[in-house]
Amino acid sequence: MLGNWQWCAPNDWIKIKTIDLHTGGEPLRVLIDGLPTIKGSTILEKRRFFRDNLDYIRRGLIFEPRGHADMYGAVITEAISDDADFGTFFMHNDGYSTMCGHAIIALTKLVLDTKMIEKQEKDPIVVIDAPPGKIVAQAYRSNGVVEKVSFLNVPSFIVHENQCVEVEEIGKLNFDIAFGGAYYAYVDTKQLDLSLEPKDYSKIINYGRLIKSAVMKNYSITHPYEDDLSFLYGVIFIGDSLSDNHSRNVCVFADGEVDRSATGSGVSGRAAIHFAKGEIGVNEVISIESILGTTMTVEVVEERCYGEYKAIIPRVTGTAHIIGQNEFCFDPKDKLNEGFIFR
Repeated sequence: MLGNWQWCAPNDWIKIKTIDLHTGGEPLRVLIDGLPTIKGSTILEKRRFFRDNLDYIRRGLIFEPRGHADMYGAVITEAISDDADFGTFFMHNDGYSTMCGHAIIALTKLVLDTKMIEKQEKDPIVVIDAPPGKIVAQAYRSNGVVEKVSFLNVPSFIVHENQCVEVEEIGKLNFDIAFGGAYYAYVDTKQLDLSLEPKDYSKIINYGRLIKSAVMKNYSITHPYEDDLSFLYGVIFIGDSLSDNHSRNVCVFADGEVDRSATGSGVSGRAAIHFAKGEIGVNEVISIESILGTTMTVEVVEERCYGEYKAIIPRVTGTAHIIGQNEFCFDPKDKLNEGFIFR
């Protein structure tokens, strides 16, 4: 047995504290201390400032050796809105996200269970300023611990319905595009020789990249209000449930990342598609499973006009767990400070 010991990083090293969580298996590394000032009067401005001036921190904490190709992160900022509890933006192996449902669920658990934010109610409301707008989350506690979280997502809507595109190595493929905080191309795997199970993990990544590239070359996306949101974020494959859930959802986003959860923004887009096609109604709850079999539920709370679109407000529910805390150090002499990635 080693005796008591303590090590402190030299004063000239960058030291950033994080708390790690997962939602349905999808990781979230939350940066909570040690960051320089992040300038900006809106969340999108803060995200832009971080991207332009502090991106080495994203690379250092998301890439190896501190992270891995499928690591995901979030930065907590001060609130922008008068009625919000805090602000946040999200990061991954290829840059920054517009919206992240699994992170909203995990962040809500984090701030309440650690008492970063004090709420006395048994099932408190947490208001979060995020890149696509204000997100209202509700935590459900048991013995003072958050057991699950629901959030009302931003207006979600279908953009392109029943489209067809020629995809390299695959052929003609039908798909929909919908927005649930981010834009996704949704593809039913009945058209493909593809299972949505871990054994087909590499094939899922390859197909996701090929489909995303083909759709981006042939279809333009313009968000009604924010240019920073006007891009195709990923591809979501839809398949039959391997249990008794409504269906299975596997999202490929960024540089070949595979979401381990059912994808909060992804199931929001799914709800918008199903509602537009008359397949679900208001207040109808469906349970969607991930590549791991973990689930999120989604329901249409209300209809709403959003720019030129007939949108819905979805409520997404899931479960998160805190799994660790770290103080990561950046030695100025370390040539691999900004990390590396093999994907």
